[in-house]
Amino acid sequence: MRSRRRVFVLAAAFVIAAAAGSSVEAARRAKRQPEEPAPAPAPADKRDRTVVAPGSPFNGRAYWQAAAQCGGIYFRLNTLYSDAAATAKVVKPDPAAYARLTKLADTAVTTATTFFDVSEYFLAADRKLARQEAVLTYDPISHSAGDRLKTVDAALQAAKPCPELYKVCRAAHPQACADSRSVVN
Repeated sequence: MRSRRRVFVLAAAFVIAAAAGSSVEAARRAKRQPEEPAPAPAPADKRDRTVVAPGSPFNGRAYWQAAAQCGGIYFRLNTLYSDAAATAKVVKPDPAAYARLTKLADTAVTTATTFFDVSEYFLAADRKLARQEAVLTYDPISHSAGDRLKTVDAALQAAKPCPELYKVCRAAHPQACADSRSVVN
C-alpha cells in the first residue's frame, strides 16, 4: 500500500514539474518575441478621400484609415481605463479613483465610436460599402493600432494627433465629422 502511495506521489510530482517547466518555457518564448511592427497601410484606392493636413501623421492617408486608427487607440484607452477602474473598485478600493476612471473610460469609448462612425461614413460614401463590409474593412486597422499600446500614457501619446484630424475632417467634410463635442482634446 505504501509503495503505491509513493508511486502515486512521485507521478503527481512529475506531472506538476512537467507542467511548471512548460509554462516557464512558454513565458520565455513570449518574452523573446519582438513587438509587432506597425501594420502597413492598406493599398491606396483612388476612390478614397485623403487627409490634407501638412505636418500631421495622417497627411496623405485615407480618412477612413486615419479615423479607424484613432478609433482603435481610443478603444484601447477605454479598455485600459476600465481595467484600472476595476482595480480601483475591487483590488484597492478607492471610490474617487473608480468614479474618475469610469468617467474617462466612458469618454474614451464615446470618442472611439465617433471615429468608427467616421470610418464607416467614408467607406460607405467613397467605396459604396454596406455597414457590415465597412466594419470588416476598418476593423483590422483599428485593432492593430490599439493592440500595440500597453499603457495609458502610451495610448494618450498616440491619441494626441486625433483631435486635430477630426478638426481637419470637420472643416473639409462637415457631413462626415459633424459632432465635435464627442472628440476629446
